[in-house]
Amino acid sequence: MKLRFIIALILAKLSKPLLKITGHNGTDFPGKLALKICPDFLKYVAKPETIIAVTGTNGKTTVSNMTVDLLERSGKKVLNNRAGSNINSGISTALLNGVTLFNRAKYDTAVLEVDERSAKRIYPYVKPKIIAITNLFRDSIMRNAHPQYIADFLTANIPSDTKLVLNADDLISSRVAPNNARVYFGIEKMETDVTECHNRLSDIRICPECSHELRYEYLRYHHIGKAYCPACGFKAPGYDYAGADVSLENMTMRVKDKNGEGEYRLISDSIFNVYNMVTVISIARELGMSHKEIAKIMDGMEVVATRYGSEKVGNVTLTNQMAKGLNALASSRAFDYVSHREGEKELFMMMSCMTDERHWSENTSWLYDCDFEFLNTPEITHIIATGPRAIDYKLRLMLAGVAEDKIDCIEDAEKATESLRFKDGSTVYMFYAADQLDYVFKVREKIKALAKEAAQK
Repeated sequence: MKLRFIIALILAKLSKPLLKITGHNGTDFPGKLALKICPDFLKYVAKPETIIAVTGTNGKTTVSNMTVDLLERSGKKVLNNRAGSNINSGISTALLNGVTLFNRAKYDTAVLEVDERSAKRIYPYVKPKIIAITNLFRDSIMRNAHPQYIADFLTANIPSDTKLVLNADDLISSRVAPNNARVYFGIEKMETDVTECHNRLSDIRICPECSHELRYEYLRYHHIGKAYCPACGFKAPGYDYAGADVSLENMTMRVKDKNGEGEYRLISDSIFNVYNMVTVISIARELGMSHKEIAKIMDGMEVVATRYGSEKVGNVTLTNQMAKGLNALASSRAFDYVSHREGEKELFMMMSCMTDERHWSENTSWLYDCDFEFLNTPEITHIIATGPRAIDYKLRLMLAGVAEDKIDCIEDAEKATESLRFKDGSTVYMFYAADQLDYVFKVREKIKALAKEAAQK
C-alpha cells in the first residue's frame, strides 16, 4: 500500500474532529484533503462488498436516500454519502467514514449517489454491483451540454460487469452501456397519459435506429413514455418491473415482475415520485428483498423534507417545493404539479443559485426550455420573483402570459417575504434550488412567522 495513501488516510481522518472543534461544516473536506495528498485515494481505500450507485439527471437524491432508508430498516448497516457531495470528494469522504484507521471496511453495503459527470473519476476505482439510472434530461448547458453526451459519457465509464437498473420509459438512459446486463422499470398506461408532447422540452424526438419521427403509445411528460417508431418497428424496452394500477386519488399502486407483485402506498401524488418509488423497488428486488418486505418498510416513508414539505401555518398552507435552478425539467415538473393543485395559490420563487455573484456568467437559456406557461392560471393570484435572477424570472413569466400586476420582483428574499398576502385558505408555494438550503429554510421560517401574524389580524 502506498505511503502517500496511508498519510492521506490518517490526515483526512484527523481533519474530521478538527472541523468539529473549529465549528466548520465541510462535509466533503476530508475527501478533498485525501485526494489532494493521494490523487488515487479511491483506488486504495477499502470498500464494502456490495455497492449500489444511483445516478441520473433528476431524482437521484430521492432514490438513493430512500434506498438507504429501506436497507437500514431491513436491518442492514449501510454506508452512504447523504451528508456529503456526489462527486469524487464526497464519495471519498463517505468511503473514508466507512473504514478504520487501518483501512478495514466497517460496512458490507454502500449506497452512493453519483453525479453523472463524475463517472470518469469514480468508476475506475469504485465498482458497483448495481447502478440505477433514474433518467437523462437536458440539464445545465454549461455543465452537461446535452443528454446524449452524458449518456455516451456514462457508457464509456460504467464498469462492464455492473448490472444496470434502467428506466424503460426514457429512451436516452435506457440505451446506456448496451453490453451490460440490465433490467428495466417503468409505469404502465395511466388515465392521465397523452400521446403528444405538450412540454417545451423533449430531448428525443426521432428514432435512434432510422431517424423517423417517434410516436407514443402513451406519454407522461417531456419524452417519458412508451415510444415506438412506425417506420422501422423500433420500440422502447419491455418492463422487468412494472408500476401498474397507479391511483393518485387512492395513493396506491401495484408493482409486478416475473416472480410476483406487491401492493404499495404512494409516498407522493407526483408522478415523478412514483417513478422514484418504482426505481427503489426495482433495486430492492434485485437485491433479493420480497415485495411484502419492501411494501411494509416503504409504507412509513415520506419524500425527503429538503425536496418537499407542507404544513398549515396560520390561515394558509405553506408548501416548499424544490425546483432546481438551471434545470428546465425539474422546474417544469414542479410548476406542472403545483398548477394542478386545487385552490388559490401564491408563489414565492427563489430558484436562483443563492450564491450567484454578479460577475459570474450564468446562462439563462434554460428559462426558455422551462414551462413557465403552467403558472399562467387564474388560481395562481400572486407570484413573487426573488433572488439574483428575479428580473429574469419576471420577464419569463410575462412572456408566458402572466399579467404583470400579478408579479412582484424583489431581489432580497427576506425582504420579499413581506409582500406575501396570506389570503385565508390559500396555499403559499416556495420554489427553491438545491444549494444554500440553510438560507432557504431561514426564509421559510420568516414566512411562517409572517403567516401567523397575518392570521391574528
